[in-house]
Amino acid sequence: MKIKKSMKLVLLMLIMTLGLTACGTKETPKEEAVEEKQVVLAGRRHLAPGEEDAYYCSSILYVWEPLVRQGENGEPEPALAESWEMSKDGKEWTFNLRKNVKFHDGEDFNADSVIANLDRMKKEVRQSSYYPMDIDSHYPDLKAYEKIDDNTIKLVFNEAKPTQLYRMVNFGSAIYSPKNFNEEGNFNGFAIGTGPFKIKENVKDDFVVIEKNEDYWGEKAKVEEIKIKNIPDVDTRYAALKAGEIHGTLDLDSLTPALAEELKKDDKFDLATAKSTIVKFLVLNGSKAPFDDVRLKQAVSMALDRQDIVDTVYFGYAEPTTNLLNYSTPFYKEIKVNENMEEAKKLANEVLKGERVSVDYYISGADVTQKTEAEMIAPLLAEIGIDVNIKPMEVSAMREEMKAGNYGIGRERQGLSNGEPSTIFGRFMLTSGDHNQNYSLGYSNEKVNELMEKASKESDVKKLGEIYDEIQLISTETLPVIPLFNDMNIMGHTKDLKNYKAQIYGLDLPNIEWAK
Repeated sequence: MKIKKSMKLVLLMLIMTLGLTACGTKETPKEEAVEEKQVVLAGRRHLAPGEEDAYYCSSILYVWEPLVRQGENGEPEPALAESWEMSKDGKEWTFNLRKNVKFHDGEDFNADSVIANLDRMKKEVRQSSYYPMDIDSHYPDLKAYEKIDDNTIKLVFNEAKPTQLYRMVNFGSAIYSPKNFNEEGNFNGFAIGTGPFKIKENVKDDFVVIEKNEDYWGEKAKVEEIKIKNIPDVDTRYAALKAGEIHGTLDLDSLTPALAEELKKDDKFDLATAKSTIVKFLVLNGSKAPFDDVRLKQAVSMALDRQDIVDTVYFGYAEPTTNLLNYSTPFYKEIKVNENMEEAKKLANEVLKGERVSVDYYISGADVTQKTEAEMIAPLLAEIGIDVNIKPMEVSAMREEMKAGNYGIGRERQGLSNGEPSTIFGRFMLTSGDHNQNYSLGYSNEKVNELMEKASKESDVKKLGEIYDEIQLISTETLPVIPLFNDMNIMGHTKDLKNYKAQIYGLDLPNIEWAK
């Protein structure tokens, strides 16, 4: 059912008003003039959390490189490993390493350095602002790893791992100079990688400066230096961009869709967009009534009008979905979104038997679009007998309440850490999955447990894809969560820069250059 036109106009005006508040009310930081050689960008979080972070900095800074990187279509591509081979039984992977590569400290990249990084990962799970560094997650069932020669390593697994490359992309195979770690495996200074940029200065929660690596093994960066500021508030970032205090925005939530649409009106700026690894969804407390009945979850999903919300709240910068798996992986299966208000009413009535229920609907208080989105969803749920009390909260407090089971509906999102679907299925759909537990989903499906066990032993990629297709179909029918949209990365920049290309995860920093 479509939201009433008058209501949509009010919501649209609210989004635009809130999204543009900064232009008239927020003060932007006073900045000294920057030298032309330095590009200044900004994101919502500090992209180099430092020595206590498992990775020190995000992959999008191009300071460290993985053995295997993620390509534009989500496929694994060569990085520090230039080629590889899987044994017929899928249990052994041999990687041929790139030659004549040096770390920023002058040390050679070779098999010994890869072994040192695997040894570090094996010591313990290390926490990060991005994804945990966990050898059991990135290399499940790993039996052994060994150096064959200076430029070759081998991984040996207990079970077939035909999609191991997908687990290793980006954060799954990050490589640093062995001299970058102390005895405990922690960083002893700036991250030292092999990338086209190296860290020059890092002030936590303020900014990080990266400079061109003149000795880079591949095509060198186009600009000499980039300063990336941490500006958490999106309105302030937008105002800084418009004022010329930064040249562009990057990273997740770079700009809201409303601000992106406003920026398009100014011919001094341009947008860069790409698929995101993020899926946005509703979580329903399945540990107790009323959402412990799958029919009511199905009713909620059917009652929504995702495209209407995408058009109104996200200005088209999203793609409706009911699939838990994000569209950035090649294993993603396109499944038709099933929405039908009359069928939703019928299913809800079977569960509620004509009665109405009232539930708390938790959203992030820091996200303007979540509130507007919830206000569009609320009347749709009311039509099927569910009255919601929208409660904006601080995210960490919200998740504590959800883990305790003290909620009805919550709004969440999840990034796909790599291209291997079992990562996301395991977290939400296995009975023991961490998100299943942490969100009180109450999800239990023996068929999924069996399929996941079967997948862990399958050596044929095509057959594995068929298993994952089946799990995706099950997820749209049994709804461990209610997927809403596949997100998009939206970044803005001045036209003084060119080759500003958004990626699935991050921005193509090395190819940015001055337009003049």
